[in-house]
Amino acid sequence: MADKKTETAFQPSLSWRACVALIAAVTTLALDYVTKVFVKNTLMVTGENVSVIPGILSFRFVANKGAAFSLGEGMGLLFVAFAALVIVAILQYLARTRQVSKLETLGLGLVAGGALGNAIDRLMLGYVVDFIATDFIDFPVFNVADIGICVGVFFAFVGFMFLSPAAKVDATAELNARDEAAAARREKRRAERVRRARAASNAQGGDTARPEGEDVPADGGDA
Repeated sequence: MADKKTETAFQPSLSWRACVALIAAVTTLALDYVTKVFVKNTLMVTGENVSVIPGILSFRFVANKGAAFSLGEGMGLLFVAFAALVIVAILQYLARTRQVSKLETLGLGLVAGGALGNAIDRLMLGYVVDFIATDFIDFPVFNVADIGICVGVFFAFVGFMFLSPAAKVDATAELNARDEAAAARREKRRAERVRRARAASNAQGGDTARPEGEDVPADGGDA
């Protein structure tokens, strides 16, 4: 019973993975889109800086032409291509990996949603709308998509390193097991070849061997 529970926890069905990852991605994308529309209709127009938590957090519009947290300015299209590769890699990983934790699936969905949100901005606007500013430290202005990416990477890392048994596989034992399996397959093929060779030899011997006691003429002697 315990083994079945472990298998369910770390080998969720493809449909379960698709649903969780899709919900996480769509939720991140929707929140990112709604907040950016609000910022473009308010802060972008007025240019004001709105204090949310005095001395800690404020909102102000920034047109980011780089990657997350305003890094890599001027490389927008490159980051769009990278985001597409990330999303494809996530889909491939979730579809093909046998052992994946549920937290991993959630985290990768968040990453995909955040990457897609910023990629849409770069394609449609030529820049990413950032607006969340930390006033207590000197830190780049960011947005909801950036939060989704960072939280998603954290969840995926924790899910893989501490929850998924895939990270606890003994590499040496795994290689030894593969070598033993390969040796067993080779031995099986060799035994099959020997069996076929013997069968062919026996068949040929049966065709050419003279039976004991030839048939004698019906009259039983010389004419």
